[in-house]
Amino acid sequence: MTFDYFKSKTMKDQPDQGTNGGKANGLRCLSSHWWCPVAVTLGILCVGLLVSIILLSMQLSQVTDLLKQQQANLTQQENILEGQSLAQKQEEKASLELQRKLKGTIANLTQELDETSKKQMELLHQNLNLQEDLKKAANFSGPCPQDWLWHEKNCYKFSSSSFNWETSRGNCLSLDAQMLIINSTYDLEFIKQLTAHSNAPFWTGLTKRKPSSSWLWEDGSPLMPNVFRLRGALSQKNPSDTCVYIQGGNVFAEGCILTAYSICQRKATLLRAQ
Repeated sequence: MTFDYFKSKTMKDQPDQGTNGGKANGLRCLSSHWWCPVAVTLGILCVGLLVSIILLSMQLSQVTDLLKQQQANLTQQENILEGQSLAQKQEEKASLELQRKLKGTIANLTQELDETSKKQMELLHQNLNLQEDLKKAANFSGPCPQDWLWHEKNCYKFSSSSFNWETSRGNCLSLDAQMLIINSTYDLEFIKQLTAHSNAPFWTGLTKRKPSSSWLWEDGSPLMPNVFRLRGALSQKNPSDTCVYIQGGNVFAEGCILTAYSICQRKATLLRAQ
């Protein structure tokens, strides 16, 4: 046998010895060193604890996120509730203001209604009184006949045709009246207003029968110079039978044969029971 043979055989035999030796050494370690199981147990516990910590950290993170989300939801709900509360307060304030205005309006309307009711009652009483007066007035006659104009104490009627003075006088007498008599500037202005719409002449009851006689009205009263300012024949030598007429707001004296419209006059009658 050579040296190489013993060497290779020796090397082949060494693993088995090593293995057995290792096993032997392990058994010796387990039997001789008591802290080895404790170290293994502690390692296992540390790994378990680390895993637990990781799991707890993950759960804590989820819980934290959930709490944050709930906190955000609560904040949002609080904001919504606060907004609703503010809106409700504003609505209540607006409602109170509206109620106050409505109360004021109702009070004003009630007052106006009371005043209107009082006025209606007054009008009703006035209407009743007027109806009573109308019933009484139905038994009375007016101060002037129909188609006559009433002014102050007299009634006036304008003719529809023109005649000379004598014919006009007769027509007035047939109506139980006389020719127009004017004794005041007030009456003269009234007649001027009535005749202002026409350029036609209107006879009056003022005449002068003789050149030496005075101007006299139909009732025998004399002419008042401060009332009339005559034009025409007065500025000349007055002939007999001169009569006075009104035309265009002026007073003229001409011969009584002139044709003109006439104004008849009579006293207004007081209201009397029929």
